[in-house]
Amino acid sequence: MADSKATLSLLIFLALLSFFLPTLSSLRPPRLSQSPKHARRHLGTSSRSNYSGSLGAPQYRYETRYFDQNIDHFSFSDLPKFRQRYLINTEHWSGPDRAGPIFFYCGNEGDIEWFAANTGFVWEIAPRFRAMIVFPEHRYYGESMPYGSWEEAYRNRTTLAHLTAEQALADFSVLITELKRNLSAEACPVVLFGGSYGGMLASWMRLKYPHIAIGALAASAPILQFEDLVPPETFYDIVSNDFRRESVSCFNTIKDSWDVIGSEGQKENGLSYLTETFRFCKKLKSAGDLSDWLDSAYSYLAMADYPYPADFLMPMPGNPIKEVCRRIDNCPDGTGILQRIFEGVSVYYNYTGTVDCFELDDDPHGMDGWNWQACTEMVMPSATSRNSMFPAYSYNYTDYEEWCLENYHIKPRPTWITTEFGGHGFKHALKTFGSNIIFSNGLLDPWSGGSVLEDVSESIVALVTEEGAHHIDLRPSTAEDPDWLVEQREAEIKLIQGWLDDYFERRTVFDM
Repeated sequence: MADSKATLSLLIFLALLSFFLPTLSSLRPPRLSQSPKHARRHLGTSSRSNYSGSLGAPQYRYETRYFDQNIDHFSFSDLPKFRQRYLINTEHWSGPDRAGPIFFYCGNEGDIEWFAANTGFVWEIAPRFRAMIVFPEHRYYGESMPYGSWEEAYRNRTTLAHLTAEQALADFSVLITELKRNLSAEACPVVLFGGSYGGMLASWMRLKYPHIAIGALAASAPILQFEDLVPPETFYDIVSNDFRRESVSCFNTIKDSWDVIGSEGQKENGLSYLTETFRFCKKLKSAGDLSDWLDSAYSYLAMADYPYPADFLMPMPGNPIKEVCRRIDNCPDGTGILQRIFEGVSVYYNYTGTVDCFELDDDPHGMDGWNWQACTEMVMPSATSRNSMFPAYSYNYTDYEEWCLENYHIKPRPTWITTEFGGHGFKHALKTFGSNIIFSNGLLDPWSGGSVLEDVSESIVALVTEEGAHHIDLRPSTAEDPDWLVEQREAEIKLIQGWLDDYFERRTVFDM
């Protein structure tokens, strides 16, 4: 049991996701010392510590507005409303008279300005479609806090009870409906966009509210990462394969490092040595804390293994895994395994060379939105296989539940997402009841293993690229974009244009 509990120290997402994809105030991936390892983050608001700014991310113009939302859309209880922040741009919108489309990004688990800055695809194609752009913020993240503040919203399980995907989708639907009504734009078609958790929300919203939006681009959306829909080892196997493809020796060095870290941590002054070697600001409490820190870095490197320099998660060079392995492999002969690992992981944590020492914890309150979501409905089983470069562990739901009970006094509902949104037999269900969804994925992204990788029907299509990482297609275009990425975006534009053409054709026939 002790060994099993030791695996429960790594933070989720992304994000995200992540994405995942600013205005965040941290320079390292989110890590709470007690969060369940199995509940990996997509991308989140705390994904960088000691870092602020967007490092050259495009600056897009928008107006910041707020909308009063019900805390609970599914009851008539007397609860206070909260202000949901959203970003809007109507610069290129053709207006209600011409039924100009509305491009609506489904906000993820983080500050909405971060996602807006890193979703250049929407901004770049909006003029072509003469579309309005709307980026709503997800409840309980950024400035969109129920009960007036973060402290009150995150106080306990009662105040957190309405942090769910269902409530967030209702927020989006109500906002769209009211926004269109206020602008006399009821006839304007809505196209949904989202990456990572946002992509999951976009696809689910298209299925749950087909009258609200005509289609959805769901990038890197692991809607099948629940229950037994995919093997729990999938995520870490893909991360491992990303490193193996660059260098077998690098892969083996990382694989061997875990035992060395564990052995060193057992020595009398071992933790002090590990703290000094990896330049932590405070002394490590356990070797497991270091292992989790490294685990996070390798996972995020795989997610953000873009072919060009980017700062979505952290400032990193193009093909960052290649650079990590180059540094590990090219250390002088006689360099110890721990120093090699430090040289490699510095590509993620300190590529700019501006960090003097590293912190482990970025949430002193021990409360985090995605941790709550993972302890309620976002239960994504995770494990490692013998073929991976990570220490072997099996998914243990009992430990997972125990952590959630200890920290939130609540039991997860591991089968709720598949009950609410589907999953088992999803191809038949989507083909029968769904339409107009693009599932885009890059196979370097560890979340691609939990997404839809094959066409389901003529209008529910999978766009899969061998070299793509986490929702790279949603990122701003660059001069370094490879041909396959340019072609992927053109395919997405063509499909979106087809949805709009079909909508206007049906509308014309109906009006006649």
